[in-house]
Parts: sequence; C-alpha cells; structure tokens
Amino acid sequence: MLTADRAYHNRSPLDCMRAGAIGAAVRGSEGKEIRSTVQGRVAVVTGAGAGLGRAYALLLAERGAKVVVNDLGGARDGGGKSSQAADKVVQEIRSKNGTAVADYNSVEDGHKIVETAVSAFGRIDILINNAGILRDKSFARISDQDWDLVHAVHLRGAFKTTQAAWPHFKKQGYGRIVMTASNSGLLGNFGQANYSAAKMGLVGLSNTLAIEGAKGNIHCNVIVPTAASRLTEDILPPEFFAELKPELIAPVVAWLCHEDNTDNGAIIESAAGWAGKSYIVTSQGSVLRKRIGDAVSIEDVRDRWTDVTDMSTAKYRESIQEASGELLNVLEAVRDGPKEDEISKTFQITDKDVILYALAVGTPISDLHLLYESHENFCALPAFWINTGLVALMESDIIVKAIPGEDISLANLLHGEQYLEIFEQPATNGPLEVRCKVADVLDKGSGAVVIVDVESYDQNGTKVAFSQITSFFVGAGNFGGRRTSPRAINAVEVPKRKPDATIRQMTNPQQAAVYRLTGDLNPLHIDPDFAAIGGFAKPPLHGLCSLGFAVRHVLRQYANSDPRLFKALKVRFTKPVFPGETLQTDMWQEGSRIHFQTKCVESNNVVIGSNCNLVSVENGIS
Repeated sequence: MLTADRAYHNRSPLDCMRAGAIGAAVRGSEGKEIRSTVQGRVAVVTGAGAGLGRAYALLLAERGAKVVVNDLGGARDGGGKSSQAADKVVQEIRSKNGTAVADYNSVEDGHKIVETAVSAFGRIDILINNAGILRDKSFARISDQDWDLVHAVHLRGAFKTTQAAWPHFKKQGYGRIVMTASNSGLLGNFGQANYSAAKMGLVGLSNTLAIEGAKGNIHCNVIVPTAASRLTEDILPPEFFAELKPELIAPVVAWLCHEDNTDNGAIIESAAGWAGKSYIVTSQGSVLRKRIGDAVSIEDVRDRWTDVTDMSTAKYRESIQEASGELLNVLEAVRDGPKEDEISKTFQITDKDVILYALAVGTPISDLHLLYESHENFCALPAFWINTGLVALMESDIIVKAIPGEDISLANLLHGEQYLEIFEQPATNGPLEVRCKVADVLDKGSGAVVIVDVESYDQNGTKVAFSQITSFFVGAGNFGGRRTSPRAINAVEVPKRKPDATIRQMTNPQQAAVYRLTGDLNPLHIDPDFAAIGGFAKPPLHGLCSLGFAVRHVLRQYANSDPRLFKALKVRFTKPVFPGETLQTDMWQEGSRIHFQTKCVESNNVVIGSNCNLVSVENGIS
C-alpha cells in the first residue's frame, strides 16, 4: 500500500484543488532565501526541452548551476527528432546570464549525455531523469512496440543515463539523482499499463540506488509530479490544466538536488504548489498456523483474511533487512506455539482519541494544546497511554486464565494499582503495538492479584512506554499462591507534612459515561445492576479517570501543563469515587519528584495514593 504523509494522505493533488486546500498544504516563503549550494554544480536534465524539464533547467541555472539541457526533440509518442526544443531552453538560460549547453541524444545513449556534461564542464553532480513518452492503449491492445518504446525511454533510459553518471558520482563522493515516477505507477490508470509499469519500475530502481549510493554521498529520490505538459494536456480536466504549472514543482525537485537535503530513497508527490511524501506500507498481517511444522490450509487463510488485509495498523518498513527481521519474529512466535499468558495488539492512534481522552478527564479549554490537533504543542496527556494496554487485556482472557480454577466476573474486578513510564513521546497519529504479559499472580486470601506488564512500541519498533497493571479479583483467593512478588513496582508514601499545593475540581455526573468511550467499557461503571453485583450502590467512576484528573493537576501546578515533562508514576487506588463528586489533589515537591494524593471531598476518603515523577526540561519544574 502506498500512502502520503499526515493530513493529505488520502487526497490526490486534484482533490486538494477541488477542496480549495492548496493554500493549507503549502507553507509560504516565511524564512530567508536558501543558501544556494547548487551554485557551480553541473546538472543534467533529460527531457528538458519543455514542460517540467524546462522548468527544472531554468530554476537550477537561475541558482547558479551549469545545466546540460537534454532533449531528443521527438513527439509525445517518441517519434521524430529535433534540436529546436533543447536549443530554445539553452537560449533562455543564456539570455539570463546562466550557463547551459544542449544535448540531443536519446536517453538510451545515456553515456553520450554524460559525456556532454563532462566535456563541457568537467564533471556531473546532479541528474534529473525526466524524459518520457506516452503510447496509451488499453491493455489488450498494447503491442510489443508500445511496451518496449515506453520502457526504453522511461526505465531503460533512466538506467543507462544513471549508470553512466555513477562512476563520476562515486569518484567525487557526491551525487544527486531524481527519478520521475507517476501516480499512474503508484496507483494505476486505465490505458497506461506500459507507462505505469515503467514508472513503478523507477521506484524500485531508486530504492536500490539509494542503498548502494548512501556510503558515497549519492542520494537518489523519486518525484511524482502532476503538471501541465504535452503528456497531460488532453488527459486532465481543462479547469485544472492551467493551474498545474511546472514552475510550482521545480522548487521541490531543486530541493531534492540540494546538498543540504538529506533525503535518500524518498518518494515525493507534488502538484499545484502542494507536496507530500508517499511510502509503501504493510499490514500487521496474521500468522496462519499455530506452530512450525503445521500445514496451512485454504480455510486457515480464509478465516484470517480480515486480519491479513486490515490496513488500519499498517507499518512502514525502512529496509529489506527490517522485513526479514519481522519474518524471523513471526517464525520465533510460532516455533513453540502461542503462549497463553502473552498477547499483542496494535492500535491505530488518532488525534481524535487523544482529544476525547483529554475531555473525558475534565481538561479545560484553556489547555488548548491538549484539545486542538493543530496546536503547535499538541500532545497527549500521559495517562492516555495506559488505556491501550487496558483495552487489550479486556479483549482477551489472559488474566482470567492466570487465576487457578476460578470463574471470574468483571463485576468482581477492581483496578488496584498502576505504574506508567514514558521513554519517548508516542505519536498522536499512527500505530502503537502493546505487548501484554502476566508477570505474576498473588494470593491475598480475600482475593487474587494479577500483575500484568505492558510494553508499548511505535511503528519503528521503538519501545516508547512501559506500564504495569495490577488487578484485584474479589473472592478469587485462597488457591495456595504466594502473597508478594519481586516483580511488583511499589508505590511510595506521601510526605508527612502539609501539602505544598492543592487543586480541587468537580467531576461531571456524566463523567463515567464519557470516560468509557476512551476504551474501558467495563459495565461496572455505567450499569446500576452490574454495579450492584459488585457491591456498589451506584456505578463508580473509573479509577483511571480519577488518575487523569490528578495527573493534569500535577502537570498544571509544576510543569505548566506540559505532558512532555512527565517521566513516570505509580498509584494505588484505595477508595471509589462517584460521578459528580469533587476531586482534591494534594501535592508535595521533593526535587524532580512530585508526590501526590487525591481525595474525594464529599467523603473525605483518600482515593489515590502515589508518587508522580517529572523530568525537568530547562525550566520546566517551577
């Protein structure tokens, strides 16, 4: 699957134009003019006699590059030959005091084009493979000639020209290559089987050249332009054709050729003043057998096909080595068969999830950076990252299976303690994999305690957070287990002095109803009959909802409400809170550690006892 970055990943350039979104997709010229490090570079632009190639050549020459303007001067279908197109662009460049020479060779004779550059200027630094032709026909009507000619110009031509330039790039320890692909290659297009196959072939060629050239400071990237040209004049709707100016794409290509640009192996789409990055992603997929040695049947594939094709948690893989590593992980997972006390689940986190959580824990509109996805400091409240592990556990039965010989009801489940540590700020948009494992099971007599470790990983496989969920099951004890665990992370008692700061906030009568939408759907917190089974007069508020309030209070008091200063916490849930009651968070500062304790004002019960550890960033702790 190919996708583009962030807000425009599901829009084509034409969609952006229809929505009037071009202005939103393009940043204005806010900074100073870029330092011209194409000055004195030698650039070869193929197919530079008109359209995009001409725009590239003119801009590079304007910025001080010496340009070889290559154009065979043929027709759109590849027929004919003329020197007029290349000569005209060279004249334009020279009329503006630029430096350029013309080249009329076919890209299949790429070595001759490179020889022109070396003969005229002594070197070659930049190669833009832009030459192209069209011979559009429906698949059934494509002749061998239609296929061969299109591939000869687009794919073989780029190969031959780049191969001729490669030794020069290697010798001088510098080179910038741009391949020209197309949305027809990335997405397909009726009547362009030959063209789309060649264009996608250029993506594969670029990927390999990026790998092979990296050590030699040779970068290869792909531009996917949509511009008004002789190739698109009778394809695009007339109302858009005039807006697709090649001059709006040329700066994007020039930046790809710039020595300050470190991109290598990127696919960049651009049209009408818009640009976005595209990449190939792979679904999480599904293991089709339980263990090595098992066969895979058609029925196995059918039964797991939804998971195989689910792209909601698709992941970008940086290299073939990473893909191979993931395969080894799969083989490792099935070698000994599934482990009943471990689960893994990937969530597709969105800005909406982050905002809903913030609202569910009483965040005021004054904390706009927690509620507005376009705020420059938008981020998630720390306790949000507990929810994914909790949801994964509730959707599985590993906790229930961990308690010997017991039939456990959710009405008897209490969230006893919670630990959370953030290693790196997770992204508010993208996949998050959580791996849950039962760390220990304790026999407390009146009930059983199950300790679950939860590790969270981002799309790059980096562990971004760790949490430990301690659950108490009423009436499930006396099975002969041990009472304490070396794996448990213990809470620290608060100082025995008056609090340094206190914040009060009333919860809403609908607080639990809203909070459950963040993922904790335990009916104990919404259904009076279910709550009665658990011994409650009415549904209590989620302990994690109260924790969300408390953590916000600590961040407001000591970190200017900046979640990025948070490091870790451990809390113990001691008494219930009911929606509509008032929470009071008392706080004590000891260095970078902030102890806090939360009370219910109406009952005067301590409902959370804990410590919250903040990491200072510059003057973050006040």
